[in-house]
Amino acid sequence: MIIGICGGSGSGKTTLLRRLAEHYRKMNPSVFIMDNYYHPIEKQYRDENGVYNFDLPTALDEKKLSTNLQKLVLGESITVREYHFNAPPDKKVLVTIDPSDFLIVEGLFLFHYEGVREKLDFSIFIDVDPNIQLDRRIYRDQETRGYSHDAIIYQWENHVKPCYEKYLLPYVEDADFIFRNDIHADDDFELLTTILDKKMSQITC
Repeated sequence: MIIGICGGSGSGKTTLLRRLAEHYRKMNPSVFIMDNYYHPIEKQYRDENGVYNFDLPTALDEKKLSTNLQKLVLGESITVREYHFNAPPDKKVLVTIDPSDFLIVEGLFLFHYEGVREKLDFSIFIDVDPNIQLDRRIYRDQETRGYSHDAIIYQWENHVKPCYEKYLLPYVEDADFIFRNDIHADDDFELLTTILDKKMSQITC
């Protein structure tokens, strides 16, 4: 069972992933984080103002990402360098991911990368108020990345929103489940796990 989680920046992808992994911990799920495949800074595209744009499909090593995911699906363990923003390459931790019958894949370009999309048994798109997303991004980028408020707003308007509209929004209707990450989150999580339980029982049979 391969489950995909997609959503805009600050939508709560990582939180939902951890919640699902904990809920299904007895199945020893594997977790595949697409952020671990960002190209190094020197390969990232700069916009017309010289600002790095990390919100493009080309920001990640799609070929390596798809190859490693295929290996995991085929039952092979993979080793990845865990992504942490601003951490130099030699300081990033190598992580081994072992295969499992229950695999969760999470990332911005989940649907856009055909090599990922075609492997999914079930896909989830997280829907959340854009204002909440922006508030989360401001908090995260100021606290952990040292960005100024103006720099965060610039990226939001010029990189994040265009990315969402071009590379995520067109695929919303293709998702098997729309997860409302707001006051409905707990109800939607219960419904989601009920659907997944039923789907897994059908696969098992």
